[in-house]
Amino acid sequence: MIIVNLDVMMARRKIGLGELAEKVDITQANLSVLKNNKAKAIRFSTLDALCRALNCQPGDILEWVPREVQDDE
Repeated sequence: MIIVNLDVMMARRKIGLGELAEKVDITQANLSVLKNNKAKAIRFSTLDALCRALNCQPGDILEWVPREVQDDE
């Protein structure tokens, strides 16, 4: 399972949803879907824009967790 750690990176960079949405040129609603792990997919162009705005690597935002580990929590 892929986990989106966008909220963690936003907290580390001290940036709010509205400011990040503006920098990435995405709606706050769509950014919120990503932030809350409700997204089914992400475009590379969106991931690129997020990494640029947050000055991070894709692996800082996306994490793979085996389903067994996720189910145990």
